[in-house]
Amino acid sequence: MRCIILAAGRGSRLGSLTNKKPKCLIQLNGKSLLEHQLAILRASNIKDIGIVTGYKRQLLSDFGLYEFHNNKWDKTNMVSSLECADSWLNKYHCIVSYGDIFYQHRAIKKLILSKDEMAITYDPNWKLLWEKRFDNPLDDAETFKLNADSTISEIGKVPTDLNQIQGQYMGLLKFTPASWKEVKSIRSKMSNTMKSKMDMTTLLQKIILKNKIKVKGLIYEDNWGEIDTESDLNVYKNT
Repeated sequence: MRCIILAAGRGSRLGSLTNKKPKCLIQLNGKSLLEHQLAILRASNIKDIGIVTGYKRQLLSDFGLYEFHNNKWDKTNMVSSLECADSWLNKYHCIVSYGDIFYQHRAIKKLILSKDEMAITYDPNWKLLWEKRFDNPLDDAETFKLNADSTISEIGKVPTDLNQIQGQYMGLLKFTPASWKEVKSIRSKMSNTMKSKMDMTTLLQKIILKNKIKVKGLIYEDNWGEIDTESDLNVYKNT
């Protein structure tokens, strides 16, 4: 198993905190988000770790990671960044992690042990976290619906009530060469403009609708978080 960390973006919602460094180098409890992730990944015996760089790539050169560079980082979205790691995704089972999140070993273990062609971790207790981050927990949340077999039936739409949300996607998922082949098939039929704007949950929903590859949801109930704004740092302080 290999891991690819998506760290090309600046994180404009963090304002001046990312004026001089990429989002993944934001400090949380004495270490950068990237350092938190690397400690968990290496403790999980994942030795081959790649990173997709973009904004201020030179600041990420000393971490001993295999670099994939998105030279259009400021014009494209996350799936385009992931495509920069095509050489790994074609050949290997890969965990993919957003660069602005933190999590515990159990999340990685679940993805490693999963036999599914595609799997994502999700938090069924998401509302507790969202209530700390937002005045209205529906703010910034997305629909997340599961079938009886724990495969996902819907993800990434704008919810109108809490019943449409059985959990929240964490920005942590697993691809196999078979599921990556399906991604490439879907994107081959899209215009360059559509491809450049596509985010990860939009891609996941397209995979679900095509129904050739099932997307398995793996319950995760341990500590985790994503850093989108400066106020998020206060929420996660000392967690």
